[in-house]
Amino acid sequence: MNQKLKILLQKIIRFIANPRLLLCLAVAWMITNGWSYVLFALGTWRSIPWMVSVGGAYLAFLWLPVSPEKLATVAIAMALLRWLFPQDQQTLGVLREMGEKLKESIKKKKAGRRDAPAEHKENASGEE
Repeated sequence: MNQKLKILLQKIIRFIANPRLLLCLAVAWMITNGWSYVLFALGTWRSIPWMVSVGGAYLAFLWLPVSPEKLATVAIAMALLRWLFPQDQQTLGVLREMGEKLKESIKKKKAGRRDAPAEHKENASGEE
């Protein structure tokens, strides 16, 4: 068990520490979040109210639990990785594998939800 966990952790660290992926994540983060931090800091430093307001408002939205920016950041990073580094098949292969596993788990959950109402109706009508 420990050996499997060790191999899995090494694989995850190698995947995350990939310089190409880190570059794409950094660019995607600047697109989705970074500009607001820069705008807020620059507006505060130079006393420009509209910069502080716009940057602060977007930052407040980012820190809400319902903010979809993390999903957007990862999606943009994957798109940038495919666009900038199409020859990096190892990283793209891991992403495809993760996507397929996610699709399978979603399909299983949907199938479970479809079956649950039918069972509930049978139990409610007194059939066993």
